[in-house]
Amino acid sequence: MSSYKEFAHIYDALMTDIPYDNYVHKVLSCVENVTGKTLLDIGCGTGVLSAKLMVEGFKVQAVDLSEEMLSMAADRFQKEGYHIPLFHMSMTDLEGFHDIDVALLSIDSLNYLEVEEQVVQTFEGIYQSLKEGGQLFFDIHSLYKMDELFLDGPFTYEDENVAYIWHTELGEEPHSVYHDLTFFMRKEDGLYERFEESHFQRTYAVNNYITWLTQAGFSKVNVTADWTNDEPTNTSERIFFHVTK
Repeated sequence: MSSYKEFAHIYDALMTDIPYDNYVHKVLSCVENVTGKTLLDIGCGTGVLSAKLMVEGFKVQAVDLSEEMLSMAADRFQKEGYHIPLFHMSMTDLEGFHDIDVALLSIDSLNYLEVEEQVVQTFEGIYQSLKEGGQLFFDIHSLYKMDELFLDGPFTYEDENVAYIWHTELGEEPHSVYHDLTFFMRKEDGLYERFEESHFQRTYAVNNYITWLTQAGFSKVNVTADWTNDEPTNTSERIFFHVTK
C-alpha cells in the first residue's frame, strides 16, 4: 500500500473533482438525528470529509495510514478550529474504537488493500468498532473500471502549479492495477520539482464483498452504483455499499 508521501502535498489540488458533498449527502440521507452521533472516518486523507461531517453534527474521529496525510489534516482542523482526534493506524488493524454509530471508508480507499485477507480483516475490525445497529458506508472501483477504463491512459493534468502524467498497468493479481504517476510541482522560485509515486489498487466482484461482510457479522447490505439508487450494471464505475450491523 502506498503511504502517499510526496503525493500528500498536492492531494487536495488533484482531488477537486471528487464530489465530497455527495458523500456527505449519502451519509445524511441514511442516518437520522446525526447531532452527537460518533463517526469514524477511515482513510481520512487530508480531512476534507471529516471536517464536512463534523460541521453537519457528527462527533468525528479520523484514521489514516499516512503520517503526511494526517499532518495535513491536523493543519486543516487547527486552522478551522475543529476538534477531530486523529489516529495513525491501518484500516486492517483498527483498535480502541467502541460503540461507533457510523464508519466511513470513502474514495475507493479499500481498493488499496493488496490481498483478500486484508479486506476481511478490515470488515471484522469495523464490525467490532460499531455499536449494534451501527452503519458502514464505503465505495470501491468496479471490475469494469479496474479491468478496462483504467487502461485507457495515460492520463494527464496541468495547471499553473502542478502537472502530472499518470500511467496505469495491469497488476499480477486479478482485477488489479499499478498507477505510476510522475509529478512536476512548481516551487517558490518558479522552477519545477519532479517526483514519482506508484500506487497499487485491487478490487473484487460485488458478491465477494457481500460474502465477506456477511461473514463478518453484518446483517443488512445495500449496494448501489455511480451516485444513484440503482443496482450496479456491467458498466458501472463506482460501487457503493451501505451496511448495517
